Amino acid sequence: MRGIPSAENLTAQVEGRVEDVDGVLRITRIHLVYRLCIPPGKKDVVDRVLKVYAAKCPAYNSVKDCIECTWEAEVNEQESR
Repeated sequence: MRGIPSAENLTAQVEGRVEDVDGVLRITRIHLVYRLCIPPGKKDVVDRVLKVYAAKCPAYNSVKDCIECTWEAEVNEQESR
């Protein structure tokens, strides 16, 4: 993500709601809590990315019209380990 390695610095907690819709069980809501560790001084970059990420996310764009999706991000600036 914009020069910030995400594989080792990004986790997500995902919660979904399954409901009976006309006799069929369906996933109706998904809520994600992203946790991202970033280097000091990168918060502005991350804030800009988070504002537009949904429009570029293939998973979200695949389900946005049939599943209510919400998300939040917990961003923690810290020195490299």
